[in-house]
Formats: sequence, C-alpha cells, structure tokens
Amino acid sequence: MAFNDLLKQVGGVGRFQLIQVTLVVLPLILLASHNTLQNFTAAIPTHHCRPPANANLSKDGGLEAWIPQDRQGRPEPCLRFTSPQWGMPFPNGTGDNGTRITEPCTDGWMYDNSTFPSTIVTEWNLVCSHRALRQLAQSLYMTGVLLGAMMFGYLADRLGRRKVLILNYLQTAVSGICAAYAPNFSVYCTFRLLSGMSLASISINTMTLNVEWMPIHTRAHVGTLIGYVYSLGQFLLAGVAYAVPYWRHLQLLVSVPFFAFFIYSWFFIESARWYSSSGRLDLTLKALQRVARINGKQEEGAKLSMDVLRASLQKELTLSKVQASAIELLRCPALRRLFLCLSMLWFATSFAYYGLVMDLQGFGVSIYLIQVIFGAVDLPAKFVCFFVINSLGRRPAQMASLLLAGICILVNAVIPKEQTIVRTSLAVLGKGCLAASFNCIFLYTGELYPTMIRRRGKPRHQQQEQQKQMVPLQASAQEKNGL
Repeated sequence: MAFNDLLKQVGGVGRFQLIQVTLVVLPLILLASHNTLQNFTAAIPTHHCRPPANANLSKDGGLEAWIPQDRQGRPEPCLRFTSPQWGMPFPNGTGDNGTRITEPCTDGWMYDNSTFPSTIVTEWNLVCSHRALRQLAQSLYMTGVLLGAMMFGYLADRLGRRKVLILNYLQTAVSGICAAYAPNFSVYCTFRLLSGMSLASISINTMTLNVEWMPIHTRAHVGTLIGYVYSLGQFLLAGVAYAVPYWRHLQLLVSVPFFAFFIYSWFFIESARWYSSSGRLDLTLKALQRVARINGKQEEGAKLSMDVLRASLQKELTLSKVQASAIELLRCPALRRLFLCLSMLWFATSFAYYGLVMDLQGFGVSIYLIQVIFGAVDLPAKFVCFFVINSLGRRPAQMASLLLAGICILVNAVIPKEQTIVRTSLAVLGKGCLAASFNCIFLYTGELYPTMIRRRGKPRHQQQEQQKQMVPLQASAQEKNGL
C-alpha cells in the first residue's frame, strides 16, 4: 500500500501509464497469432498418393485406376494400387483387375491446394506415417514456452522486466524470421522452440510491468484490457491467414513487427517497484521522478527523496533482504496444499483449452470461421466472469466454469462427427468457460501466494495464457474466499 500511495502521488493513472501500458500491451496482438499459428501454417489439405512416374493416366483409366476409395467415396490418403485397376473388381477378387493390392505412397503425395496452397505439411510431406512430426513441431513450441517461463522468469527477477522484454522482442523477431526461411523441418522446429521461449517471457513480463506501474484499484481494468487485446489477436490471425495462405509469408508477417517492438521498448521505464524490491532506492527515486514529470506532477516528484522512500518502503526494503525460494511452497504445509490445488487447476484448464484451440480442422467447418468464433466467445466470457467474480467470489466462479467446460467437452466426445453444428457449438461454449476459468485461477494465484514467491509458484504451463488473465481485484481476497 505504501508504494501504491507513491504511485498516486506521481499521477496515479496519468499520461505515462496510458502510453506505456498501450505500448507494452500492443505486442500481445501478435502473441495470440503465434500461439495458434500452426493451425494455419501446418494445416493438412486433402491429399492422396502420387501415381508412379511411369503411369499413363489417360491409358490406365484415370486417377481412380491407381487410388483406392474410402467408404465415403473419397481417395485414400495413404495408399495406392500396385498396378492400375481396370473396371470394377470381380466379386471373388480374381482376375487381373480384381487384385486390389495396395502399397504406401512411395512416390509422394498430391495435395489439394485450393484452400492451403502451401503449409509445412505440403512442403515436407508431414502426412501418413510422418503425421506425428506435425504434432512434434507444436510440442517443441510448447516446450520452448516451458523453458522460457523458467529461464526468463528468473532473469526478469534478477535483471529487471524492461531488459528481458527488450531481449525477448529481438529473439522473437529473429527466430520467427529464421523459421520462415527454414530449409528443412529440423531447423524450423529449432526456431519455433526459440520463439516459444521468448513469447512465454513476453506474456509474463507484459503483465508484470503493467501491473507494477498501475494503482491497485485500476489493475482489474488493465487485466481486462490485456484479455481483450489477446482476443483481438485471434480475430487478426483469422483475417491475416485468410489473406496470406502461404505459410512462409504468414510466418514472416507475424514476426517482422517484433523488430518495431524491440526498437520502441528501449523507451520503457523500468518498474520502480522492482527497483525497490531489489533495494535500489536511487533508481526507484529516478524512475518515480521521471514518471512525475511525464504526468505533469513535477512538484510532487520534487518532494520525493531518499529519506521519504526509506520511510515509505520499509516493508519492501526488508523483503529485499530475504531470499525466498520455491522450496518454501513444499516446506510449509499450508503453502504445499495451496500449491498442489492450484497446479491441478492450471493443468486441467490449460490441457482442455489447448486441446480445443490447437486442432481447429477437427471440427469439420471452415478453419477461418472457427478461429473467428473462438475469438468472439472470449469477449462475453470475460465480461460475465468479471461480474461473477466480484458478486459471488472466485471459488463459485472457478467451480462453475470448470464444471460447464467439462460437461461440454465430455458431451462433445460422444456426438457423431456428422453433427458438426452441435459439436462446434459445444466446443465454443466449452472454450468460453475455459477462458473464464483462466481468469479465476489467475486471480487465485496472484492473491493467495505470498509476494516473494508469487512468480515462482505459478505453474509453468499457464504462461501462454497469462497475458489474457485479470489481475488481483482486492487486497482482501483471501478473507472473501474463506482461505
């Protein structure tokens, strides 16, 4: 609260906060694009085996003579006949045209390029026996998210949020562009992993830097703004992917702007709260006075001095001498129980959420349309969640959101694939409930963990979603929730 009073003294929510929050939040639009980019860059178009090089389709009877049909009358994607089949096979399977012997696609595949002219799947033939490599690319990206959250989260506490953000913007731009020009699949996966590392850190430090410069009573509004910016990024991805259907161009388009973010991030002002928690009162004073000048509060800034800061920030200075560790989460019984419960909530929410949003082709409708719908459902979900949390509390909102999401997903699993409208509707409703669940669990995490281990206590798989979540609304949340 002492630091909150200092923020109000130098302008509260002034010109500086409006400018810096806007500039820090802006990259999150493209962060959403990177998280689900492979829905489009790794889309699987309709395909079938390529006939042998010596095949004469006009003489053999067309493509049907070489490609078997499935039960729906569509070409089999992974098999072809060993020899051309003339006419209908005999019922008993005898005769030259009744062998129907098949083999894998030894000469490659032919793709329908009408919707997806170029993807990593078509370029490197990630289909049939190589289909698992497509999932491997996304798994490595998520591995990068895990590693980045661990490594850059530590560095942000040691070096500051601003320096780490500057590095992350540059890393995202370079690794994203290198992925766009990757000569083979291995190189592509390597740079996607590096992108995941930097993007995870951007999501963490964007929220942290913004929250630490905002008065407590405005943090909920900042969190809501961040959530809506992320949703806007989902809309943007659908439009950009539709306009730019070539995967290399799309990868390039969502990566190059990070050079601009890198350039203007040098003008960010480091968190004065981080300076004070690090015991660097001289830099805390300089940062606060600079903010006061930008906000037109020069006189209030001139009143600040080292003695004033020492008197106001006694608690922060005391905590800066304490070396908290993540081991405290397991050593203390109360914290251990809290850590295990929150980890289970994070795992359940994240596992279900990404299971829905990372396989849009499985719904059987336009991938561009479903991307827009998934982005649109976040808007009312976050709006409703905001009011439910404040009126009923975190615990009822958390239970209701997870329960509804689970019901939607379980019912969806038994709905026949032919009923695409019903399946899509349930998936959209479930995704909205999971978005609400993310809001609740982020509030729990931020309010219930002690300050010195709050960042270390957050499960790492939350970091892809942290840029979308709300921040603590009340200092008395623990009493409100009975915890």
